[in-house]
Amino acid sequence: MKSLSQLSVLLACGSAAGRALRSSALLSVAGCSLLVITPLHAGIAENASRQKVAGIDVVALKTGVRDVVTIRGDLPAGDSRSPDTNSALADLAAGMLDKGTTKNDKFAISKQLGDVGANVSFGTNSAALNISAKCLRADLPLVLGLIAEQLRTPAFSPEEFAKLKKQLVGNIRRAMEDVDSRSDIAFNNAVFPLGHTNRRPATAQFLADVDKATLDEVKAFYQQYYGPAAMKLVIVGDVDPDAARGEVGKAFAGWTGGSPAPKAAKAGTVDAARDQNVFMAGKASVSVLWGQATQLRYGDPDGLALRIGTTALGSGFTGRLMANVRDKEGLTYGIYSAVTNDTYADGDWRIGAQFAPELLEKGLSSTRRQLAAWHKNGITEAELASNKGKYVGSYKLGLATTGGMADAILNTMNRDLPLSFIDEFGPRINSLTLAQVNGAIEKHLDPAKMILIKAGTVPGAMPVPAPRG
Repeated sequence: MKSLSQLSVLLACGSAAGRALRSSALLSVAGCSLLVITPLHAGIAENASRQKVAGIDVVALKTGVRDVVTIRGDLPAGDSRSPDTNSALADLAAGMLDKGTTKNDKFAISKQLGDVGANVSFGTNSAALNISAKCLRADLPLVLGLIAEQLRTPAFSPEEFAKLKKQLVGNIRRAMEDVDSRSDIAFNNAVFPLGHTNRRPATAQFLADVDKATLDEVKAFYQQYYGPAAMKLVIVGDVDPDAARGEVGKAFAGWTGGSPAPKAAKAGTVDAARDQNVFMAGKASVSVLWGQATQLRYGDPDGLALRIGTTALGSGFTGRLMANVRDKEGLTYGIYSAVTNDTYADGDWRIGAQFAPELLEKGLSSTRRQLAAWHKNGITEAELASNKGKYVGSYKLGLATTGGMADAILNTMNRDLPLSFIDEFGPRINSLTLAQVNGAIEKHLDPAKMILIKAGTVPGAMPVPAPRG
């Protein structure tokens, strides 16, 4: 296996496709995974250029890949910014961005992107509006211009708004038939209190809010939260940083507004374990989520230590959960543990699994045994050494594509960490001691106070109707 420093330019979609990509602007870059690592002796923080441009926090990093540029960005206009009067406004505002501008309709924008094989997309998470794009180097001015046009001058067509509302409701209804979606929503609402950045609205309320939302309300939300204030933009690949900043300046010159994200409140803890069933008839499996809020953000002192301990419990086929609950006892096809949702605010710790209804109780008993032993005794020196290597390797592998590098940089910015954190990641992990890891497990988790969600055809549970709206 090559070291990461040797993977300066690898085209995962094949050398022939790579040659075609460089020779034809008509070949879409969206499906090509480009592996691009800056040599490890040249740090990301040292080589990345970070400046304010037109009020936007812009990071540009030139890597060894040829011709391709990846863009990631966000601004604090996510779901948590929707007002109490209507929880759907953030999603609806984001959904209108690719429906045309005051200058071009959606078909004209799609044609401009398609003609050069580029893509631009928008979406939301709990905290932010997300921006994602990929293009050829020569087309960066065009793509940055279109991103700015869509952000600055959405058309807010009444016809497109009506279509968007129907699409959004349809997507939610389909998700409500999925056991994993239902368990995730129930777990989120049980772990995070009202007002927390990670808290999602109740599904029934969200559907009702989509239905009653007006275009004027969406425009008002847009006017309040969209703008360069607290916006971040990351540009990675075959890019000249000075030229990229110049194009950002041209595209966003004169744009004002926006709103910095408020300081996130911590989730708090629960007093006792809770057990909740979300009954769904006729499902072949029961989706289980089991865990609690951590009150930790990613960059907090115990954040990485808890992650290493969690990796030993349930990451991949070498974790204790897979080795015992699946491989030894044959009770599930998949089970894992993870720390999640801690980029913008304090997050959660969870075990996730799917069990056949007839194996649910045996599966839960087996999982409970593994969780109790792990929490009581911690991990071993051998597990610590093994999982340090896996975790650092996984992190570095994530940096091996333009998209992965851009995501890592943007995540680091959103975690309020310096870019040097990316370079220091390996040494930070490798310096963790067994006492630190096991101490973090004991300090921040309590199996006696965890929330257990079971969604699906749960034996003996009463049916709960799916939300309507």
